[in-house]
Amino acid sequence: MSIEGSAIEGREAHTIARAAPPLIGPHAVIHLAAAINDRLSPLKAHAIFVGARMNDVPSGETMIPETDALRLHRCLALHEPIECFAIVRDAAERTAAYIIANRIPPAAIRLLAVMPRALSGALLMRAIRRHAWTFIGAGDFRPMGAWAFEIDRRAAHNAVALPDCLFHWYAKVFEDLYQRLVPGKSACMIERSSSTIPGYRKFRIARSD
Repeated sequence: MSIEGSAIEGREAHTIARAAPPLIGPHAVIHLAAAINDRLSPLKAHAIFVGARMNDVPSGETMIPETDALRLHRCLALHEPIECFAIVRDAAERTAAYIIANRIPPAAIRLLAVMPRALSGALLMRAIRRHAWTFIGAGDFRPMGAWAFEIDRRAAHNAVALPDCLFHWYAKVFEDLYQRLVPGKSACMIERSSSTIPGYRKFRIARSD
């Protein structure tokens, strides 16, 4: 099973992820830019892209500095403090759809669909953990079994506080991956107790039939 960036694995991947600046997959920005363009007026979208110093949307052919994605999330939240949450959900849906269509072999998708839910969820989380560097950059991704995980960016020492919409983007990407790949219904939620800690969130994937 492959999550974005599967051509670079193991120690080499870890080295690249911790480079200066850390690199992540380009689709973290490609689909967010598309959602901004589709849901906002050209004038509003332009102001966000200028503030984020984004002259061009990534081509999708190479990894990008994670600071590109962080700046775009910050500028989106600054300009659209309410609408940003709907926009990142839209972007996350597009990102998850891209991953499923392009980064996970069809045979793996079929296998996950017929496995018991517990095993399917565990295999999916293991695959995500293996390629977590492609979306977490300088942050830390820590699974807590198959149905919970932490994203911790406190050690990344980000110069500007990260907006809540970034963590909602993470939650929606995971929700869609689990919803579409693991038997049964899934919803990914941010634990309320973690929302007061800057740069840190704990997530739980709720399951139902």
